[in-house]
Amino acid sequence: MSRVTLAQWQMLAAVVDHGGFARAAEAIHKSPSTLNHAVHKLEEQLGVQVLEPVGRQVRLTEAGKLLLRRARQLIESAASLEDVASRLASGLEAEVVVAIDQTFPEAAQAQALEAFSSTYPQVRVQLHESVLNGGVEMLYDGRVDLIVSGLEAQGFLGEPLVTVRFIAVAHPQHALHQLDRALDLRDLAQHRQLVVRDSALRQSANSGWLKAEQRWTVSHLNTSLDMVKRGLGFAWLPETRIADELASGELKPLPLAAGGVREVPIQLIFRDRDRAGPAAHAMAAAFKQAVTACALDDSKTSNAAR
Repeated sequence: MSRVTLAQWQMLAAVVDHGGFARAAEAIHKSPSTLNHAVHKLEEQLGVQVLEPVGRQVRLTEAGKLLLRRARQLIESAASLEDVASRLASGLEAEVVVAIDQTFPEAAQAQALEAFSSTYPQVRVQLHESVLNGGVEMLYDGRVDLIVSGLEAQGFLGEPLVTVRFIAVAHPQHALHQLDRALDLRDLAQHRQLVVRDSALRQSANSGWLKAEQRWTVSHLNTSLDMVKRGLGFAWLPETRIADELASGELKPLPLAAGGVREVPIQLIFRDRDRAGPAAHAMAAAFKQAVTACALDDSKTSNAAR
């Protein structure tokens, strides 16, 4: 057991922060004698002098500076622990588990998580980056608190978040662009399509046109994007993920006569909205606010470019 109590460290910190025993006593509602006794007892227990008189004031010794610097970390940790306990007592979850489809806009995801962290810094977050049925399967299994998915979940009600546009693209030097005409599905069938594997373990499915004989399947959207940029194939990719590449000309939309662009509505689904705790609801609110904020930013950027 520690010889020095947390209260003693707190009283020492108060004396230093308020410039003396009298002012500290007034600030924390203790008597000067109580503070004096606590600090002297601390010095006696540690065998180290932490304060020294300077006229009518006191100041930290070099040893005191080192010890108080470390003690402040202890004080802050204790305050944080009490805050966590208070939140748990009020029904706050210790952890929120979220499955987010990889097609969800990265900027909105980052903004949502940052906002959640600032409000609930002590709540752990498990983030699963899912594809197609992956998030829905976790929802059915009861392994997540909420999902952000482009697929509906039978037996659950979702609320719309954002609609993501997918564009068929390839490297500017890809053979499909060299045809220099409108393309159809027969053209695509002669070239390699890059697709992202469904992350579901049991009921995996394919999405999008998949009739290319040279199809390559990867596990992450970023891998597919990297391969397309290297000219290894074509793919339908979220517009939000390739905006920079389209603007710079690093990627070009395929001139398909039809089907070159498709839209996927992304929705937010709770495992059990009524039973969800305040942290899960805060996470959901953060996603909705982030989508709105990012849409406004995109609108301002678009208007400024005109």
